[in-house]
Order: sequence, then C-alpha cells, then structure tokens
Amino acid sequence: MKRAHVIGAGLSGLSSALQLLDRGYEISLYEAAGEAGGRCRSFHDVALDCLIDNGNHLLLSGNSSAMAFLDRVGARGELIGPPEARLNFVDLRDGARWTFRPNRGALPWWIFSPSRRVAGTTPGDYWPARKLLKAQAGDLFSDLLPTSGILYERFWEPMVVGALNIAPERAAAVLLKPVLLETFAKGADACRPLIAKEGLGLTFVTPALKVLDEAGTQISYATRLKGFDVSDNKISSLSFGSDSISVAPEDVVVLAVPQWVACKVLPGYAGPEEAEPIVNAHFRLPEPLEGHETDPVLGVIGGMAQWIFTRGDVVSVTISAAGKEAELGGQAIAAEVWRDVAAALDLGTMSLPKWRIIKERRATFVQTPDEVSRRLPAKTAFSNLALAGDWTDTKLPATIEGSIRSGEMAAKVLAGS
Repeated sequence: MKRAHVIGAGLSGLSSALQLLDRGYEISLYEAAGEAGGRCRSFHDVALDCLIDNGNHLLLSGNSSAMAFLDRVGARGELIGPPEARLNFVDLRDGARWTFRPNRGALPWWIFSPSRRVAGTTPGDYWPARKLLKAQAGDLFSDLLPTSGILYERFWEPMVVGALNIAPERAAAVLLKPVLLETFAKGADACRPLIAKEGLGLTFVTPALKVLDEAGTQISYATRLKGFDVSDNKISSLSFGSDSISVAPEDVVVLAVPQWVACKVLPGYAGPEEAEPIVNAHFRLPEPLEGHETDPVLGVIGGMAQWIFTRGDVVSVTISAAGKEAELGGQAIAAEVWRDVAAALDLGTMSLPKWRIIKERRATFVQTPDEVSRRLPAKTAFSNLALAGDWTDTKLPATIEGSIRSGEMAAKVLAGS
C-alpha cells in the first residue's frame, strides 16, 4: 500500500493528508509540537478559565477550499455568522456606524445604495477598484489605488490589512486579485462572514484528526524533522533525530512546515525571509453579551482594535500588521484595546475584565511584492516531495484559505491529479 508521509500537522498538513487519503494513500503524520493545529489552534487559558484561539480568523463563504475542507470532515455547521452577507463597522473617530451589504449576483448594484455601501462614499469611489483586477507581480496597492479618502479608510485599509497582514502602502496588489474574484466579484453568496462557533481547533483540527484517525493514520507528536536521505532523485528516508523512517519508492512526502523550517532542511531552497506579527487580545466578560449571536464580527476604524469577535462572554480582538503593537507590554495593549471594545460595543464604563494578550511574531510572511516573488511552488526537485504552507506559491494571501489550498496543491502534485 502506498503511503504519504506528511510532516507538519497545521492546516496545510491536515489538508494535504485528507487529500492524499482520498487518493488512496495511507497516511503517516508527524508534528514537531505536542499537538496539531499550528497557528490555527485553540487552548484552555488558565487565567480566563475558558477556551480561546491562538489567533482569530474571519472566513468568507466564498473561501471554497476552507468550505470543502469543512464539508470533508463534517464540520461546516461549526461556523456561525449572519444569515446574509453583511458586515458591521464602527468608526471610533466620529461614532459613525454602517453595514456593508453586497447584493446577490455578480453585478454590484449595491454601490448605488447608501444603505448597502460604506458610509460617506459615493458610487464613483468604487470605480478605480477595477485596477486591482489587472495587478501585476511588482505592483503595490498604492500604485493602483489612493491611500487616502473615506473609502480607503473605511474599506480598503481594513480589508487589505486584515487579508494580507501588512499596511496597504507596502502590500502586493496581486494578492488582492484572487480575493476579489473569489468573493466580492461573485456577490453576496460568496461574501457571508463566518467565524468558528466554539473555536478554530474544534472546528478545523479536531474533526480532521478524527477522520484521519478513523482511517488508521499514524500520528507522531513531538517529532521534529532533522533531515532526509535521497536516492534516485527521491526522498528515501526521513531523519527525526535518533529515529529514521524509510520511504518506499512508491511513497510520497509532504513538507508542510513554516518557511524557515522548510528552507533549513532543503539545501538550495530560499523562500520568503521576513515575517509580520499579529497581536490578539481576549477578554472574559462577567456575563455573555446579548444580541451578537448572528453578527459576531465588528470591523473597527480609528482605534488599535481592528476586528472584534464576540462569542458569548468572550470578546476577542485582532490587530494585524502589528509591528509597533507587538513591542508594547500586555497591560498597555489590553487597556487601550479595551477602550476601543467598550466604545465599539456600547459597554459604557465597564472596567477592564480579565484579559490575555497573544503575540504571534511570525504570523505570516511579509506580503510585499519582493517577498511574494520568493514564494516556492508545491513541486520540488525531488519527484516524491511536495511543499505545503500558506507561504508557498498559492497565489493567495497567507490565510486559512491559502493554507488549505496549499495542501490541495501539494496532493495534486504528488498524486498527478
């Protein structure tokens, strides 16, 4: 029986494992950490005494790879969001609130409706966006669209920073093209915002592990790849320190690890080098907030907080492109972000509750044109080895969708379809 050795049990590794399982491979899964999930994991925080995610993630219903992954593991029902495509925003500078509501169908007539488009904008403000659909490899967002004005401040900046984890002035415009084509260009059915109901781990990781376990997958934790041997242009064995695993001629290997790990064990390979941090804040409230069950996400303009996620008595906040914020102390971050949360959620003078700050210093690679050009393809010089990870050349931003898509691409390279 042919076997797939998948190194890395984050979402890219789990995706490739499921894809190869469906193509008739037996799976061996190796993970350097003590648990699966990578950056997409949930854990019980002692200080808050509840389950929180390592990082918050917003999905859109048009994220086809993520939706297919969840369908495969029977977990699409673990996502929550509004029954229609709508996303609420607040501008803390002037208190303005609005709901972005694209219409169904590809023709964007919503731009002509003041109740659907971004507050303070006109239909003509949206016309220049067509330039993004013609973005070339070296283009910055700022080469194509203005980085000032109401539409920029209330739509493009939060969208670019949230999707690419980088300031628009530095962002690779080419990465926005597939985002637009796969979501906004398809209308409301592809734009419904969704988050994990209980946590990313319970939604993505635990169900995937259950499917793999039921298929007889061998899963080894605390197992770090040190190197490999090559014979006839194929990986012939994997070295995990004192242990060596033989790779049969008909077997395949997926290297689904961060770029700095992959390039360390792959001689002559050099992927993206720079990383960008994300800071996440979690607050445990005295009691659950009412009225947020169907609209759990709020975009914030004009504060340190950028996206607020509300689930019961836990409010979580994401700060992307957080180079400056990551250098602050936890207390300072928590205090300032809480002021934003209290104002955005109309909590009045509620005092700072229990909090937890998580700094992911290597959240994504820096998605500038130069670093995007350094992304590596799934196919390698070795006929039975493929790469997976949101840093590989998926043509997508480094998101959950990109990570899962990379696993699909690796499986296709190795299985020939």
